[in-house]
Amino acid sequence: MLGASGLKGARLRLSEFRRAVKDEFGQLTGSALLRELVLDDLDGKTADEAIAAGVPPRRVWLALCRANDVPKERWYAVGLIKPE
Repeated sequence: MLGASGLKGARLRLSEFRRAVKDEFGQLTGSALLRELVLDDLDGKTADEAIAAGVPPRRVWLALCRANDVPKERWYAVGLIKPE
């Protein structure tokens, strides 16, 4: 079942998350976003801070997508099956 923010209950492994960030934003920009972009959806944490605090990578990925206006068709990331 689909939720408003993507696949309901779908997990995204940390390695898949890192690969998705690199594929979507590139190595340098992706690294900078993870380190420096404060995300309102994550209570003012950066993606790196949220991951370190135990926030699921899927939630962090979706927050990055929303904050950077990534088209919804690319929110499903690497390693997840796109819904039909």
